Amino acid sequence: MQWSPPAGQTAVLAAAGVLLAGAAVLLDPLGRVLVGGAAVLLLALAARERLLRPRLAAGPAGVAVRRLGRTTELPWATLRVRVRDTRRLGLRSRLLELDTAAGPDDGRPRLEARPELARGERDGVLPEEDGVLVLLGRLDLGADPAEVARALGALRPR
Repeated sequence: MQWSPPAGQTAVLAAAGVLLAGAAVLLDPLGRVLVGGAAVLLLALAARERLLRPRLAAGPAGVAVRRLGRTTELPWATLRVRVRDTRRLGLRSRLLELDTAAGPDDGRPRLEARPELARGERDGVLPEEDGVLVLLGRLDLGADPAEVARALGALRPR
């Protein structure tokens, strides 16, 4: 299964960027800078959405998250999927949280419990990766994060 921003959203961002770029030509110098900057921002967002398709993909081996520059593979064995609901200033936000870090309840040793890694870090040797945390919202997924979490739970091998 795959999730990515809707194609219509990307098209609207690109069209708005082109319209703002055209309008910037008709403005005074300060207006050109402000409206031109907004046009560049919208066109950059549209290009980012287009390049990161699909943003999230799930398969038998795990979940793949596309980022600028690379795709991060998160295996099912270490993956925790949660939905994070927050409320600030009267607005509710919902995020899909994909986490591979060792936690207190999963039996894997934490970095603090492994003095040889902490000592190696002082010697200039980097310790093994502590995990990956990815947060994706509705705009990144093109769907409600709670629905995506349910679908990932159904796809996860038992």
